[in-house]
Amino acid sequence: MYEDLGLGLVDINQVRDYWNNRPCNIKHSSKNIGSRDYFNEVEIRKYFVEPHIPAFADFNKWNGKKVLEIGCGIGTDAVNFARAGADYTGIELSSESLNVAKKRFEVFGLTGKFFLLNAEELILDDSYDLIYSFGVIHHSPNPRKIIESAYKFCNPNGELRIMLYAKNSWKAAMIDAKFDQPEAQSGCPIAFAFDYSDCEQLLNGLFNIREVSQDHIFPFVVDKYKNYEYELLPWFKEMPKDIFDALCKNFGWHMLIKAIKNEN
Repeated sequence: MYEDLGLGLVDINQVRDYWNNRPCNIKHSSKNIGSRDYFNEVEIRKYFVEPHIPAFADFNKWNGKKVLEIGCGIGTDAVNFARAGADYTGIELSSESLNVAKKRFEVFGLTGKFFLLNAEELILDDSYDLIYSFGVIHHSPNPRKIIESAYKFCNPNGELRIMLYAKNSWKAAMIDAKFDQPEAQSGCPIAFAFDYSDCEQLLNGLFNIREVSQDHIFPFVVDKYKNYEYELLPWFKEMPKDIFDALCKNFGWHMLIKAIKNEN
């Protein structure tokens, strides 16, 4: 099935500790963490670097619907579901991330429910029209258990939208060649990568895949990016945009999956 890019299987406590140490995207702004300016800058930067996210999430589609996000992080997608009128619930393994997400909703006067939970052993009192998870499930020691949890709390005809790391990608090739690592911070305990057959096996019997696509190649010089400078790497600088876009669609790190709950 899927494999873990040579990192080795670990327990959930190591995963929790890793993300508590540095929540994802926490350094997307140099402003004071928890301020309105900080959150605005984090959102602008996230969607500048990953512009495919809003279209994939399709926030406005979920107005008046119940949305569960598995792994809400510091809440960038969360606030956009809430702004679009979704009845939003976020779960998160990292208490540090969850506290920032809660603060974000408070700062912008938004309503949502948040729970500190391990998605492999999910316990909730509701069911949802959309279960959404972007870049989270591949960090679980047991991704299938998360999908089983998602199935349990998904409404009939409900939808699953998830992003998983792609085996057949530029990033995976660079990691394999020791030129890159899965996450911005080193020491990521686990990061599975998937191909289409892996996704079919992961969702087998629970969700029916409707659409799979790939996107996202990070094109910037990392050291300058950390200082909020956006200089393209030399091999991307000279590449026409339409060719780069085609590269992303065929060898992007993000495998974007839309699936419908299997009622059989």
